[in-house]
Amino acid sequence: MFNDGRSKKVIFIAHCLLNQNSISDGTAVYPAAFRDVIDFFLNIGIIQMPCPEFCCLGLDRGNIHGVDSPVVVENTRIRSAMKSDNSNEKLTRLADYVVQQIIEYKKYGFEIIGIIGANRSPNCGVETTSDNNAEVNGMGLFVERISYQLLQEKISIPMIGIKGTDNIQEKLQQFMATEW
Repeated sequence: MFNDGRSKKVIFIAHCLLNQNSISDGTAVYPAAFRDVIDFFLNIGIIQMPCPEFCCLGLDRGNIHGVDSPVVVENTRIRSAMKSDNSNEKLTRLADYVVQQIIEYKKYGFEIIGIIGANRSPNCGVETTSDNNAEVNGMGLFVERISYQLLQEKISIPMIGIKGTDNIQEKLQQFMATEW
């Protein structure tokens, strides 16, 4: 099956890296998308993960004055809001959705290149997240859930986080050159 022109390779990418319009007020660094990410993966199937914050808190994230707050302060507020029972339940369902896609692709022999998150994000950070009004080492809530569920399924997938201040091309090249 699936022996046609497709690459049979997929990469899972944080929603906001492909759609800056979805993120909280005052945090966008590009008008639309991280072009370097799209260009880098043009020969691989790009799967846009759902934005947990948009799905759980809406576009304004419950703070119409978000642009007036420093990014890590707003991110910390969002992280706290995502821990409510309602958001927590939705977050688990969204992580289930991503992991089910990974399982389905693997079932048919597709190579999962990795997961690219958005560092500093309270949900999609891989190496760093926001908490206590600072950028700290650790995973965001959504990536943490995905990682935990993959561990339960005994699936290992490389992950990397990027942000606007990174040399994105260099970071992606290093990620792809790493032997997993």
